[in-house]
Amino acid sequence: MDSTNLALLEAELRRDEDVRYVPYLDTSAVPKRTVGVGHNMDASPLPAGWVFPLTDAQVTQLLGMDLQATFSALDRNLPWWHQMDPVRQRVICNCCFNMGIGTLLTFHNTLGAMQRGAYAVAAAGLKASKWYGQVGARAQRLCRAMETGVMPVAAGVA
Repeated sequence: MDSTNLALLEAELRRDEDVRYVPYLDTSAVPKRTVGVGHNMDASPLPAGWVFPLTDAQVTQLLGMDLQATFSALDRNLPWWHQMDPVRQRVICNCCFNMGIGTLLTFHNTLGAMQRGAYAVAAAGLKASKWYGQVGARAQRLCRAMETGVMPVAAGVA
């Protein structure tokens, strides 16, 4: 992913996940302690010595670490994701960041459609999922972007 696309992904995740400087309990699916930009503290504890509230630099560092983990999971399991255009790369990264690679991999037909370039079919698969009903506006944006190749612009995201 090039630096421009990475910057757009980071901005989109900051919008979609929100930025939190103190922990909160994310109860969207399985309750988990969360901080920063959707960082799951239960799955990945903070570095030793960090105190709350986090600084902007710490939030950015956590986001960078979480994105590297997301990219690595996609590379291991779905190496073809790099062949998609930049918008659709951000969609699959955003989905993986949000639901985790384990859940993403259960979308067999949707992922097959993405790999074939059947993006309308892939978007329909995402829309038909339980995730779509749970995530709301984020899911609607990501499905539109998967189908059209254009990410809808939202406030705070260039």
